[in-house]
Amino acid sequence: MIKFSALGAPLLLFCYGVLRLVDGLDGDHGPGVAWNVGHAMFLLAVMLFSVLIVGLHRRVRTPGRGLLADAFMVLGLLGAACFILVIAGDLSQSIDDAVELPDAVMLLGPLAFQIGLLAPLVWLAATHRMPLWSPPLVFLGFVVFAANLDLLALGAGVVLVGLAPLVRPGSADVGGDRTAMTGSK
Repeated sequence: MIKFSALGAPLLLFCYGVLRLVDGLDGDHGPGVAWNVGHAMFLLAVMLFSVLIVGLHRRVRTPGRGLLADAFMVLGLLGAACFILVIAGDLSQSIDDAVELPDAVMLLGPLAFQIGLLAPLVWLAATHRMPLWSPPLVFLGFVVFAANLDLLALGAGVVLVGLAPLVRPGSADVGGDRTAMTGSK
């Protein structure tokens, strides 16, 4: 599932970014076909990122570092849950009215999500089980669309490049045998 989610999540995020631009062509972002389809893609992207967080957790969890890996996974999934609540509220006025997230949660949720995703990537890179450039690119992608939501598609493309080592053939064992990423024995 790591390969599928590492590819699918940024591609769905890219599509959401394109649809967000299309939705804003009239000068307003709001309910309509592009808005609804884009947000549905965003919702699916966050769900796939959650699958990726769990899959990466399984790769980095070791007996000596289990609690830390668990904490990062929980942090990432809590952040994803915040995103899901916000997206659901954007798609449904009744959900938006029923669930009002405090400003602190709106700020900390995305940060928790990013930390929960980036921590295992950094862990894998630090132990030479994925390229060192991968986590910084994923981080840069998040920075790009955090700076300007109109750059979502661009940021998603950068995230996709950063996650590409998880998608390429032979990467199924990321987090296991070092030879899976380095080709050495």
